[in-house]
Amino acid sequence: MMTRRPDDDDRVDILEHTRPYGGFFQLDRYNLRHRKHDGGWTPPLVREVLERGRTVALLPYDPVRDAVVLIEQFRIGAYTAGLDPWQIEVVAGVIEPGEAADDVARRETVEEAGCRVTDMQRIGSILLSSGASSEVAEMFCGRVDSAGVGGIHGLAHEGEDIRVTVVPAGEAIDKVNGGAVMSGYAVIPLQWLALNRERLRVGWS
Repeated sequence: MMTRRPDDDDRVDILEHTRPYGGFFQLDRYNLRHRKHDGGWTPPLVREVLERGRTVALLPYDPVRDAVVLIEQFRIGAYTAGLDPWQIEVVAGVIEPGEAADDVARRETVEEAGCRVTDMQRIGSILLSSGASSEVAEMFCGRVDSAGVGGIHGLAHEGEDIRVTVVPAGEAIDKVNGGAVMSGYAVIPLQWLALNRERLRVGWS
């Protein structure tokens, strides 16, 4: 993954950078031009970007029961898109400065799903919407014991109301194929599991 600083890229010329909004998220506006494939430059372009930072997502997988732990919670983006606002997802959270992605993944799994990760496999770094947001999600699959897992979880002071369910892995993958799972945070790890499930069952069992 390329990790150069944006201002180190001589293929992009930033003419002006402003921040029209700064809250829980930040909205930045860039007036810029960039190199074209033929070597020339584009005319000045205005682009806005949601500054989201780094996030983490983890799919809890129980190789003994061949089951995954999925969560369901209200999402304003789905609501405003005219979709079911209670989305099926995997554990996820924001990586604060100085935090390691795997540490955040383990903590969020306890907070959001009520289970502990005993081993992890890295899936990759995923740009979820590079045309609109800076967000890069570090994705993992984590080994858990799903016995007794379920119910309502989340941090009350953050307004979280998260329903946790244990679903057979094959059924969860079918939910992706059937369109019942729409969140990229869940679709990508579940598709990865579909490709790596047997290997994990052997290695983690």
